[in-house]
Amino acid sequence: MQSNEVLAFAERFVDAIEGGDVEAVRACYAPDARIWHNNDGLEQTVDQNIKVLNWFVRKLPDRKYRIVRREALPDGFLQQHVLEATLPDGRPFRMSACCVIRMQDGVITRLDEYIDSAEAALLNGI
Repeated sequence: MQSNEVLAFAERFVDAIEGGDVEAVRACYAPDARIWHNNDGLEQTVDQNIKVLNWFVRKLPDRKYRIVRREALPDGFLQQHVLEATLPDGRPFRMSACCVIRMQDGVITRLDEYIDSAEAALLNGI
C-alpha cells in the first residue's frame, strides 16, 4: 500500500472505532491478527479485542480520538492519540496512547498499543 492509502485506512479504522461500528473494525483486522497492550503484556485475538470495543461503546459512548501524530510506515502506521470521553459518572476521561500497527494485504496483522496506565486506571470498576 502507498502511504496515502495507509493513512486513509488509518482514518477509516479510527472513524469506525469512534462510531462504534464493530463490524467495520473487525473487517480492518486479519482473522489471525494479534493486539497487545503494554499495561498487561498479553496478546488478544480479534474476538477478544472486539469484546473490549463493545464494552467501550457501552461505557464511553461519546469517545473521541484526538490524533496527535500519525505516520505511514513501510508495513503499517504509527499513531499517537488521546482518547477523550465522559465517564458514566460524568467526569471527563483522557487516556494518552501510541500504537504501532503492522499491516499486510490491506488489513491489520498486529497492533501494539502503549497506554498511560495511570490514566487507564480510571476505567477500573466502571
